[in-house]
Amino acid sequence: MYDLIIRNGNVVLPQGVSRVEIGIRDGKIACIANRISEDANDVVDASNQYVIPGMIDTHVHISEPGRTGWEGFATGSQALAAGGVTSYIEMPLNALPATTNKAALNLKIEAAKNQNYVDYGFYGGLVPGNLDDLEELAQAGVFAYKAFMSNCGSDIPGDFKNVDDYALYKGMKKLAELGKLLCLHAENLSITEGLAQDMVRLGRTTAMDYVDSRPVFTEVEAVQRAILFAKETGCKIHFVHISTAEAVQAVQRARRDGVDVSVESCPHYLAITAEEVERIGNYARCQPPIRKAKDQERLWQELLNGNIDWIASDHSPCTEDLKDGGIFEAWGGISGAQNSVDVMFDVAVKQRGLPLVQFVDLIATHPSARFGLPDKGQIAVSKDADIVLIDPNQSYVLRREDLYYKNKHSAYVGRKIDCRITTTIVRGNIVFDVRKGIVGNPVGRLMTSRTTSPKVVSAH
Repeated sequence: MYDLIIRNGNVVLPQGVSRVEIGIRDGKIACIANRISEDANDVVDASNQYVIPGMIDTHVHISEPGRTGWEGFATGSQALAAGGVTSYIEMPLNALPATTNKAALNLKIEAAKNQNYVDYGFYGGLVPGNLDDLEELAQAGVFAYKAFMSNCGSDIPGDFKNVDDYALYKGMKKLAELGKLLCLHAENLSITEGLAQDMVRLGRTTAMDYVDSRPVFTEVEAVQRAILFAKETGCKIHFVHISTAEAVQAVQRARRDGVDVSVESCPHYLAITAEEVERIGNYARCQPPIRKAKDQERLWQELLNGNIDWIASDHSPCTEDLKDGGIFEAWGGISGAQNSVDVMFDVAVKQRGLPLVQFVDLIATHPSARFGLPDKGQIAVSKDADIVLIDPNQSYVLRREDLYYKNKHSAYVGRKIDCRITTTIVRGNIVFDVRKGIVGNPVGRLMTSRTTSPKVVSAH
């Protein structure tokens, strides 16, 4: 007897798409066969749908504790579940205090208990002055560390701080000793801040002026600088939310030179252009900025060529009032966790013909390998039954009332999306159904890492 059987779907397996059935027992995939004859407590009919592994979103900001009014674990994980995400790793900012020591991590672990609808784990932060905390965070099970080479945080005690070059270098040396991965927000701080001040002083405050204040080379320079430090220290590095083809190419050169480096981008850098930001408004304001169409097209070529390792949402929510005012003053983050899978399926698979196996690599297989999650990331026997059904024949226009975020705004509101997630399953538990909404009580479990993460190799 199975707990659940998924029938009649087009299942995306590591070797390709097959019309097979999936038997789930005790939270695991117990059987994959052309026909399962045994009975089950429940059956999901996946006719005319693709059955894929749930997304592993490695870039999510939940602001609890401290800024729970921005986003909490309950609302954030509901949005993730509705968006086809079955596990996520939570960034060390924007909660208060930031997760830069074990005491702050313990506060976050306690706040997350019994609230998550999907599985979850945590990052630690690398900030000036916390070298002595890094090992204790590793022992407590953080998956990786995050550092900002750009401006971030505030003057509030306990908030996150960006690193200078010395703190970055010393942090990389320590993390290399620990065998841990460092994830980097790479933009040149002094140039972007100076250009922004110039723009405001000159009265140039349009959406395109904001893009021009953070030009392509400021991302590329920071990426190259971090790669140089990684070569010197032996630290494993990963670049988050990369927005330019030039930065991706720098990563590829470094990888060929033997640097252990990976790179992610985000749906908004591939689905929205800078030319559209004026219409969308501050809901599309982020750092790095959404790029002009000509630059976006070059980023697409990098993705289609297999040079981007995975996609993450960089869900960075805030209250509505923080999106008010001019684009230079508005909060620099996009609420996107609920629409990573469907938007990317639409623009990548349907519009550009990305193979389904490569799509699954981008949302699940590669991040599971890099972050050391061997039970996740694929539909295969003995793996966790983290499964999503997506209907390629449904279309819908995203409305505010569709959003599960605590603050119901998104750069994608009003966008027509030519596919729909209909079911999300976490370790055999149906947590989202398109007709019923969120189903049942929170089933998410805390994931921890006690080992170093393996190297990931892009599929070319």
